[in-house]
Amino acid sequence: METLIPFFLLCFTSFFTLTNPLGTMPVFLTMTNGMSERERQSVVSRATLVAFITIMVFTFAGQFLFKFFGISTNGFRIAGGFIIFKIGFDMLQARYTSMRLKDEEIRTYAADISITPLGIPMLCGPGAIANAIVLMQDAHTVEMKAVLIGTIAFIYLLTLFILRASTRLVKLLGETGNNVMMRLMGLILMVIAVECFVSGVRPILTDILSQSMLTR
Repeated sequence: METLIPFFLLCFTSFFTLTNPLGTMPVFLTMTNGMSERERQSVVSRATLVAFITIMVFTFAGQFLFKFFGISTNGFRIAGGFIIFKIGFDMLQARYTSMRLKDEEIRTYAADISITPLGIPMLCGPGAIANAIVLMQDAHTVEMKAVLIGTIAFIYLLTLFILRASTRLVKLLGETGNNVMMRLMGLILMVIAVECFVSGVRPILTDILSQSMLTR
């Protein structure tokens, strides 16, 4: 239990900040401008389902992909740390840069924005995928794996409710409240990214030092 609670908190904070439903709200409202409330609810449901299925596929198939392409877990931690740090830095500046949409792009995606760009890469981007694979590698017991899967499911369920209530929440938070929330989540995300990077670099440096000691 002492191990599961910190692991749950790590899973929750990292996935919530990477999914960033609060930061996605203004973009979602822009993309669905002119749609009825029923159409918006349908888009939200499909987008969260697509994002959840995608993240689950990478969560379970990540290790197989590592072996197939000959990728080391530590190397992926370092790359994932850079990606997550960049996302966190943008959020700290109160900028949401995962997807920039022009007016003509909004019209192009209007037919089915639930898959792209809302589901992927907004709700399920490279940072979330990298985080899922790394945390699955760190989940050494069945209980920890269950906590990870349950937390991901909970995050996307929470995302579903937040986006469904996006019109009311944006008015309630206001621009200042939304920026403050985004900066706070960005700071947390940058700390997690540093930890991810260090956990990948440390074993590599240890191996290098061990090999150099043996060759002497």
